[in-house]
Amino acid sequence: MKNRFCVILLIAVAWFSLAASCEKNKDNFDLQNMTRNKITIKVGSKVFVATLADNNSAKAFQKLLPLTLNMVELNGNEKYFQLSNGLPVNAANPGTIQNGDLMLYGSNTFVLFYKSFSTSYSYTRLGKVEDVSGFAEALGAGDVVVGISLN
Repeated sequence: MKNRFCVILLIAVAWFSLAASCEKNKDNFDLQNMTRNKITIKVGSKVFVATLADNNSAKAFQKLLPLTLNMVELNGNEKYFQLSNGLPVNAANPGTIQNGDLMLYGSNTFVLFYKSFSTSYSYTRLGKVEDVSGFAEALGAGDVVVGISLN
């Protein structure tokens, strides 16, 4: 009877140990996943951190990094760049574009928005700049070179 109790106790300890190890690894995986979803956007000397969306489009975009893009001004609220290859799309009308939105128009037009406004167009969400303080000023009024890399 005593031996059976010891065996059961050892099995219980091993099971709890394994469960704790799996939970710890899950947390580490989540932390790594969060870090992998961060990108850096550099405009001149200004650096902004963005979080990529959890979708196939953002994952495909991430595989293209690092990039240096000559982005073109459009409408006083966005910069865009035509990617050489299309990315997966899941376009929807967001209703309102927010300052700091990273979007895909069609399958190959990467767009950085630096002003908020209502829209009737459909986009695929790629991500969002975390702190947009100075984002519009950094992007400026004309075309601009933007560096994008994994954080």
